[in-house]
Order: sequence, then structure tokens, then C-alpha cells
Amino acid sequence: MTTFRLLIRPARPDDAPRLIEFNQRLARETEGLELDPHVLAGGVAAALSDPDRLRYIVAELDGAVVGQTAVTREWSDWRGGWFWWLQSVYVLPEARRHGVFRHLHLAVREAARSHPDVVGLRLYVERYNQTARTAYERLGLSDGGYLVMEEVWANRPGRAACDFDESSGAIDHRS
Repeated sequence: MTTFRLLIRPARPDDAPRLIEFNQRLARETEGLELDPHVLAGGVAAALSDPDRLRYIVAELDGAVVGQTAVTREWSDWRGGWFWWLQSVYVLPEARRHGVFRHLHLAVREAARSHPDVVGLRLYVERYNQTARTAYERLGLSDGGYLVMEEVWANRPGRAACDFDESSGAIDHRS
């Protein structure tokens, strides 16, 4: 049996091309989507420049990035703490079944558990991706009982039709 020495680390700006590639592959494999490369490049760049927006973690083998995940946060008023969401999980096909995601998950889990205000991890998984669901279940993740519903606005020019005033909490609707 071959052993792999993985380095799990935060993504750096020079990882951007690989992150873009992995996200394109992920969208293709799981949802049959072709992502707009310019939008994706901008999204990855924004994440890399602002870790509060999204934090990428990568798995590196012999100097090459072979896997990724990203972490976002969601405040739970019900639990009085943060959920860390794992998303954009991708491992190169030739690196799968070697524990790459397991190591990514463990690193994120350890980091989350070191913060007393983090109450748990959550993960998006495409409903019909049974291989991924089985892998996640082996790591102790389970169906949280929620179905994620969404409304997506693609290619939005300009500003939103309302503004949120952070100081007063008022929402100003424009017509």
C-alpha cells in the first residue's frame, strides 16, 4: 500500500489557477454546469483577498495541489454560535480514495473545534452524488434534515432594489 504525505494548508493567491480549475471541474462533474470563467476568477480572487468572505483550504502532495475545500460561516441564533460550512469540495480523480478529503475535513474540524463559538460543521452535497455522500458519512457527517432551497440571481448589474441601513436596521425599498 502506498502512503501519501499530504500538506494541508490555507490557499495562497498563487493557488488561484488551480482553485478555478477545480471549481470548473466540480461544477461539470456534479451538476453538468459550465461556469463563466471570468465570474469564477473574480469570485476566487475575492475569496483569496478576504478570508472572512470564504476561506480556501488545499491539500498538497509533492508540491502539487490535489484537493480543496472552502469554508464559510453562518450564525445560528438557535444555537448561539457559528456553523462552518464546507463547500467547493474537490479532489483530483487520481487522488481520490487516498484520504485527501478526510485530511481536509479533519483540519477544518480541528480548527473549528478550537473556537468555542463554533457549534458545528455543515456541508453542501449534490443530492444524487452517492459516492460523496458515502464518503462524508464515513467521516461522521449525517443528513441534517434540511433541504437547501435557493433563489439565484445571475449576472446582476448595478445595485440591489433596496438598501439595508446597518445602523438603524431599516430597509429602504426603491421603486
